[in-house]
Amino acid sequence: MSFRMAAYAVCVEDGRVLLACHVSPNGEATWSLPGGGVEQAEDPFDAVIREVAEETGCDAVVERLLGVDSRIIPAAERTVPGGPEHQNVGIFYQVRITGGRLRPEPNGDITECVWTPIHDVAGLRRSSLVDIGLALARTLPATGHVAPVPIGGLVQH
Repeated sequence: MSFRMAAYAVCVEDGRVLLACHVSPNGEATWSLPGGGVEQAEDPFDAVIREVAEETGCDAVVERLLGVDSRIIPAAERTVPGGPEHQNVGIFYQVRITGGRLRPEPNGDITECVWTPIHDVAGLRRSSLVDIGLALARTLPATGHVAPVPIGGLVQH
């Protein structure tokens, strides 16, 4: 089984959430939260700030830890055919944008970043990370954990 730890930014402002459009090698576009892999010896707190800057061009500050999500992606559902099962541990932070200017990720997989009305999110092809992050931000569970998000339709791994 492969493993990845990642940090994600939940930026909600005036009923909108900041989303980043990721385009896979096969050309499929999926909306996600700004964020990504925590590098070796990097603190996830620092990683989420770095990832927001890299993917969106914006400066950010962490306001609070929202929670942690751990999921197993079966081998048959991975976007990379023939790969093993995969565990992703996502650490979600409530983040506030303090400066910068939205732009796509230079030389990266993020082709667009936009403030999206929360009520429009349900109609987007998106990573389940978006739903998890929004649920954590909405409910602020004391345990930092929300129920798994069903995969299918517009909601992808």
